[in-house]
Amino acid sequence: MYHSNRRHPYRANTPKNHLNNPEPLSYPLYESKYDSKHHLSYSVMNNDSIDLRDYGLQPYVVNIEEATLQNDTYRTAIWTGKHLQVTVMSIKPGDDIGLEIHPDTDQFLRIEEGQGLVKMGNSKYRLDFQKEVSDNFAVMVPAGTWHNIVNTGNTPLKLYSIYSPPEHPRGTVHETKAIAEAEEEGYMH
Repeated sequence: MYHSNRRHPYRANTPKNHLNNPEPLSYPLYESKYDSKHHLSYSVMNNDSIDLRDYGLQPYVVNIEEATLQNDTYRTAIWTGKHLQVTVMSIKPGDDIGLEIHPDTDQFLRIEEGQGLVKMGNSKYRLDFQKEVSDNFAVMVPAGTWHNIVNTGNTPLKLYSIYSPPEHPRGTVHETKAIAEAEEEGYMH
């Protein structure tokens, strides 16, 4: 077992002045690529756009807020691993994610832009948990809970979702909700 007198033994490279420095740390911006020598993927701003595709099974770094705001598809998987998946979503005004349940998958959603209404419950006919959400709200959905998010605003609802374990096939891109529903009709969702 590893023992250390340091308070955070796994933060060996944390700058010593990080608590006293009022300026946020900044890092250089790189083009999206896969570095086979170091087995690292990174996707950061390059000409004001992020290459939105699935970088799963490799280490990956992205500005998740920028990726979410840039996304115009209903759903795009940007990272699918063995135990976790991250997707970005854009829901049209007046539309919704669609009532669904993931029996064995916990889900985390974060609203980056827009406003909506979260509905959850133990039955698809009784969604007795309802909360209004907007920018910077997070939603946690326990496995086995029926849920939906309705866009109640006049602009697209931009959010990202984390599934554990993954919910969609690696590389999933659903341009529209109709395409997503058609693809999901073939298997139990």
